[in-house]
Amino acid sequence: MAELLRAPSLPCLAGLEEELTCSICLCLFDSPVTTPCGHNFCGPCLDVTWSGLQQGFSCPQCRASFQRRPELQKNTVLCRVVEQFQSSQPGEPAEEKKCREGSGSEVPCDTCLEAAAAKTCLTCMASFCHEHLRPHQESPAFRDHELRLPLRDLQQRKCQQHNKLLEFYCPEHATCICCVCLVSHKTCATSPVQEAKAEKESQLKNKLTELYNQSEKASRALDEVRVLQKQASETAARKMDLLRSEFLEIKALIEEEENQAIKKVEEEEKRVSVKYDYIHSVLGKKKNEIQMVRDQIEMALTEDDDITFLKIAAKVRPTSTKDVFIPRNDLDQNLIHTIYQGAFSLKEIVKRTVNRPQENFDSCPVRGWSSPLASYQLDSSQVPVTTVTEDAERGKESPRSPLLPFLLPAQGKKENLLNLGEGGIISAPLITASNPASPGATSLESFLTKSREELLQYAAKISLDFNTAHIKVQLSERNTKMSVSEIPQKYSPHPQRFTYCSQVLGFQCFKRGIHYWEVELQRNNFCGIGICYGTMDRQGPDSRLGRNNSSWCIEWFNAKISAWHNDVEKCLPNTKATKIGVLLNYEGGFVIFLGVGEKHSLIYKFRAQFTEALYPAFWVFSSGTTLSLCQLK
Repeated sequence: MAELLRAPSLPCLAGLEEELTCSICLCLFDSPVTTPCGHNFCGPCLDVTWSGLQQGFSCPQCRASFQRRPELQKNTVLCRVVEQFQSSQPGEPAEEKKCREGSGSEVPCDTCLEAAAAKTCLTCMASFCHEHLRPHQESPAFRDHELRLPLRDLQQRKCQQHNKLLEFYCPEHATCICCVCLVSHKTCATSPVQEAKAEKESQLKNKLTELYNQSEKASRALDEVRVLQKQASETAARKMDLLRSEFLEIKALIEEEENQAIKKVEEEEKRVSVKYDYIHSVLGKKKNEIQMVRDQIEMALTEDDDITFLKIAAKVRPTSTKDVFIPRNDLDQNLIHTIYQGAFSLKEIVKRTVNRPQENFDSCPVRGWSSPLASYQLDSSQVPVTTVTEDAERGKESPRSPLLPFLLPAQGKKENLLNLGEGGIISAPLITASNPASPGATSLESFLTKSREELLQYAAKISLDFNTAHIKVQLSERNTKMSVSEIPQKYSPHPQRFTYCSQVLGFQCFKRGIHYWEVELQRNNFCGIGICYGTMDRQGPDSRLGRNNSSWCIEWFNAKISAWHNDVEKCLPNTKATKIGVLLNYEGGFVIFLGVGEKHSLIYKFRAQFTEALYPAFWVFSSGTTLSLCQLK
């Protein structure tokens, strides 16, 4: 009767069982606790989930986060509900109820085939209703039979080979076996099915807990990625603001330079205009005086009476017979030219700095200054050094750009100083061959044995600087080819331009490292190839390559080949090579000239301790001579 009264409540109990199941271990609650967000879990399951965490505690179900670990209390009401639910299942152990595989209410009795089975005997391998189960409950003969909840798959619990109950589990073969199968699995670590299930269930719970922890870590990682993304965006925004402010400052400096230059020209124009106004007033007075005398003379000439005529003629004022003279009053062309030259040089510096490839910035480094313009400041060929330094030596105020003090190289010192005004200076020490830590301090002999393919790893892209080219040097093919022109080229004036002989420098400068380039002698042999400092003279005989202590070169004078440095000549053996390779090792302190062919042939080598930026230098001194820079890969 009690069973019948309990039967209608089974559907409700089934729904209640789902509510009383922990979402971590998927079994009935064991010492349930409630999180601040209102969800319930087994106390031990939650302890394992949160173990090892110092922060980032969150609910395993809704992911609600807590600043610190909540102090959880046992939910006594939920504990009583679980106990009552377990007690409502008579004859069913709690562990079996929590993890049972199916419900027995739908399994028919194997004896009468009508009533619903109450238990399944694993010894008899049959299911029995309450009436036919009585012998198992009352007779001592059935006392050792194992009773379970009604099971549908009894045949699946038998060994297909021996028709015995599957009572053991073999982890090596991952299969359930019977007592007869133990013989063939005697080397395996078998265990009873119940123990294997408990062990596997414990492993899966631990794995589930580990997965929960990994999921928490992944969630925190996702949040961290978003935070890092936001920080990167904020950093980029700050950098863009700084860039805008830097460029606004650059624009302000350029505008200030423009205003100062225009102001000086306006002042010069005003000075000349005031002087012209004064000359105009003086000439006007002179004209009025002449007009008055002319009127007096004309009036005297109209008088017929002799006495009256003589009286009037005696009153005529004497005037100068000299012609009207206009004094010279011109604009100060030197002043205007200097102002324009400063603006032009500033424009060229900005243009070349903006268009200069990033790898070229590293050739002239300035420690402590990250601006690309800073790495260009030491290039002495880009500013009118002569005009500014001469004015400074004379103690005169020069109408130069306020940015030009940053651009002047220090002369005769082992380190270049960039003048920053009253705020101080930034020093950039030069790397010399005496520094053993220099990266390019490789012996000269090792380069003489290298093949052309090995030298090409130091290849430098060279172009010609038209601002240094003599007016008789014609540049072509994107400033990579030079020749002597009978017609002077219309180059604009520039303080770095050669004026004595037909020479030109390369645009690139080298202050460190190893560099290699090649030059082809296309026609005629009246030329010179070498290197020089940017401070080498541009005027007079001393501006010739090799005729000073600032340049080194190899010179072809028809069939004669000579090496020149500091106006000292050394005759060399003739070579038939038409392509010349130049290898510069700045830190190593040497430059090698090679004849390029099937095999390299040494033409000459110079040793020196370089102290300034070096430029490729070229000299073509006969009509028809042509040199071309080879584009190396």
